[in-house]
Amino acid sequence: MAEIPGYDMGRVPRSPISWGDFELLKKTVMLGDEDIRYLRMACEVLGDQVDDILDLWYNWVGSNPHLIYYFSDPQGRPIGEYLERVRRRFGQWILDTTCREYDQVWLDYQHEIGLRHSRAKKNVTDGVNSVPHIPLRYLVAFIYPITATIKPFLARKGHSDEDVERMYNAWFKSIVLQVALWSYPYAKEGDW
Repeated sequence: MAEIPGYDMGRVPRSPISWGDFELLKKTVMLGDEDIRYLRMACEVLGDQVDDILDLWYNWVGSNPHLIYYFSDPQGRPIGEYLERVRRRFGQWILDTTCREYDQVWLDYQHEIGLRHSRAKKNVTDGVNSVPHIPLRYLVAFIYPITATIKPFLARKGHSDEDVERMYNAWFKSIVLQVALWSYPYAKEGDW
């Protein structure tokens, strides 16, 4: 795999979220072994569609000034290099969501992703002068478009309707799980 600027999976500090809390959160979103199996199936289905998925998502974000704002300079101009670097990591995130083990390394990186959206580390990884954080409300609201738009891509390889639905539900559970993990840096001490 080509080096992705700022992609530090396996090289970030340990998540403050305990393994026990992580397991309870997985249980709460009903993410089980069967879902992991369907995420692996989704990995095979989505692997060669990442650019198409990102085109769809980026066109949507770019058509919404209130969203592209979070990738813009203080004068409100989108920062092209920043958008491209984030895009490469976003593509890898699709693969990490579907292909990787949900182990300690994965958990640690989810915390890092949360930090990179919050005031704690927004702009640090890419050394850009952009807005200082993405409000939590947009991370939560993004659950729907990131989930709803994936289903047509899951259906493109000729899998049965049942398999597509199971991949879709596994994806949905994973996205909710990840956003819950990403919310940690936004919570006051003891509130997460």
